[in-house]
Amino acid sequence: MRSAARRLFAELGYDKTTIRAIGREAGVDAALVHHFFGTKEQVFVAAMELPFEPSAVIPEILAGPRDELAERVVRLFLSVWRNPEGRAPILAILRSATTNERAAAMFREFIAAAMLSRLADALGLTRLRVEAAAAQLVGVVLVRYVIGVEPLASASEEQIVRLVTPVLEYYFSAEDHVAVTHRESASPDRR
Repeated sequence: MRSAARRLFAELGYDKTTIRAIGREAGVDAALVHHFFGTKEQVFVAAMELPFEPSAVIPEILAGPRDELAERVVRLFLSVWRNPEGRAPILAILRSATTNERAAAMFREFIAAAMLSRLADALGLTRLRVEAAAAQLVGVVLVRYVIGVEPLASASEEQIVRLVTPVLEYYFSAEDHVAVTHRESASPDRR
């Protein structure tokens, strides 16, 4: 079932792949897919061998005081990448997404539907703010684990937490009008 799901997610993308189609591709009833894996999100996590399940991660992110949210996100994100075996499937997906539009669409659809939209809704933030925070984190891991730029590649997690947390705090707490006000005051027409 996993290989059938992988093929369909790669071919059709996350949004267009259905549990019924996965069952048909695997030669089993869709109820069997539901029985063993659950939701489409859970099938995707299992098929791609991701080291985390978004439905479990989001409550963990939301637990605790709002003023510690950014630090929790950074620590959780780094914990996913800490283990080489755990990060391997995500690295494979990221590498595929940078060279293959189908892979990019599949990963984009999954991340948007399974994580970013849910997190934005739960926090009462715009998707733009949550996506910008995600981009910051993905950039850090690409430079640290994929490209291996020093000294970031060998920095301790605590150093990274101290550097990145304030940036995420901005995304998670700043008002949208702050950026507009700054742009207006910097405009040459506003003297």
